[in-house]
Amino acid sequence: MEEQSPHQQVLDLVKAKSMHKRDVFELLQSRFQTFKEVLKELTEEFKTEVAAIDPRLEVAYKDLGAFYCQLTIAGDVLLFSMHTNVFRFPNNSVYWRSSYLQEDKQRGYVGIIQIHNFLADSFRYHREQDLGYLIGRLFINSEDHYFLEGKKELGYKYNDFVNAVIDRDKMKEILCSIITYTIKFDLYIPAYSEVQEVTLREVNRMKDNVNLRTGKRLGFQFQWEDTTSDD
Repeated sequence: MEEQSPHQQVLDLVKAKSMHKRDVFELLQSRFQTFKEVLKELTEEFKTEVAAIDPRLEVAYKDLGAFYCQLTIAGDVLLFSMHTNVFRFPNNSVYWRSSYLQEDKQRGYVGIIQIHNFLADSFRYHREQDLGYLIGRLFINSEDHYFLEGKKELGYKYNDFVNAVIDRDKMKEILCSIITYTIKFDLYIPAYSEVQEVTLREVNRMKDNVNLRTGKRLGFQFQWEDTTSDD
C-alpha cells in the first residue's frame, strides 16, 4: 500500500475532523437559536403566572447576541452561553465504552451550552465583583444526542447520551428543571471571617452602591461535591 504524502494527510484530516467539527458547530448554532426561542416562550408564560402570584417579582428574557441569552426570574439571573469551540470527550470518558461511540468515533465530538447562575441584584446594582456559578453544561453532538452535566438532579436526570435526542419539548423540560433548581439554590450567609475587614475605599463605594461581594455559595463544588448535602 502506497504511503500517503504529508500533503494528502493534511487534506484527509481536514475532511475527517475539521469538516465534522464545523458540522457540529453549525448544528449547535441552530439548536441554540431554538433554545432561545423556547426560553423566550417560557418567559412569556411565567411572566403572566408569576405576576398573578406577586407582581413585585421580575420575569424577563434578554437576547444578548448570537452566543448568549439571559433569563431573570425573581431574585435570580440565568446566563446561557454557547461555546464557540467543539470538544471531544476525554479518553477516559465512560461514553467511549458504549457501542454508540465505538461504531462511529465522530459521535464523540460535542458542542456545549453553559448555564451560569447569578443573583439578580448583581446586575441591578452593577456589582461586578459578585460571583456566578456554573450549574450545568448541555452537550450536543452531530446527531442531536445530548446529556446535561450539572448539580444534583440536573446531573442524573438527563445523562442518557447514547439514547437521548434533543428537541423543543425536551429543551422546555430541561429549562424548567434548571429554573426549578436555581430557585431552590439558596443564598448562604458568608462566613464572618470573610467579611469582617473592609477598606475605606470600599466604604466610600458603598455610599453609592451595596458593594459587599455576594454569591449563592462560597467554596462552591461541582461534579465532586458532597452528595450528602440537601442543596
